[in-house]
Amino acid sequence: MASWNSIPLKITYEVFGWISFASWSVSFYPQVILNFRRKCVVGLNFDFVVLNLTKHSSYMIYNICLYFSPAIQKQYFEKYGFGQMIPVAANDVAFSIHAVLLTTITLLQIAFYERGSQKVSKTAIGIVSAVWLAAAVCFFVALPHHSWLWLINIFKLNAVQFCYRSPALDLKRVLITFSIQVFMTLIKYIPQAIMNFRLKSTAGFSIGNILLDFLGGCTNYAQMTVQSIDQNSWVNFYGNIGKTLLSLVSIFFDLIFMCQHYVLYPAKKAVISPKLNKEGADPLLKSSDHPESENV
Repeated sequence: MASWNSIPLKITYEVFGWISFASWSVSFYPQVILNFRRKCVVGLNFDFVVLNLTKHSSYMIYNICLYFSPAIQKQYFEKYGFGQMIPVAANDVAFSIHAVLLTTITLLQIAFYERGSQKVSKTAIGIVSAVWLAAAVCFFVALPHHSWLWLINIFKLNAVQFCYRSPALDLKRVLITFSIQVFMTLIKYIPQAIMNFRLKSTAGFSIGNILLDFLGGCTNYAQMTVQSIDQNSWVNFYGNIGKTLLSLVSIFFDLIFMCQHYVLYPAKKAVISPKLNKEGADPLLKSSDHPESENV
């Protein structure tokens, strides 16, 4: 395993890592606090939360396996060189475990707090089911040859390849790339962004979560850059390209949410109502001179 060439860069790496960990970890609390204060989760898209739990669960599996398993670390060094450092730090492990716990708490709030007519869509349920079924299939594919590095890479992004010859198509091989981590990151924000657009409001969805997530994504990317500069090698990026794309995708959607909150719908006074109307359907928005709740 490689050692650091520069102590200042090592310190900088650790600082960026823990800033990222702190920002991303704290980012879960504004939404939890907002839900608790309102005793209502209307305005928070449930698909976003369900997809987010799958994303963080896959991230936790990848980090724990690569950080604690000597067998998987050995396979990593054999592939990328024994002079390299593994691309998972202690803060990555701590964050992913914490993320799963806090997202689970948010799901419990959805189960017990007023949610009106909102529910998890069949599309989200289908996507999550398909993702874990595919992961289970990959486990049995990896089992005979103990290809554990190949297996855990489906939880990040390192082109998992199913290769076979196809005489009928006259192709030497066909590659099917699958990545739970980046795929879920790419799609998880879409339901909330669409919901905000349709309502022309971000009420019920915490902007504090987004601001902290944005800070975490920037410092996470900076952490990887510092390590690459010290090692004079960019294998940290293509050896762990999932982490690279994860930061970029998260930053992109954070910018969209900030634009919605501060630019597109900054003056909207409509607030989410937890009360049901006479027909039994929950009015999603209502005007009020005295808002019941505010975004955290």
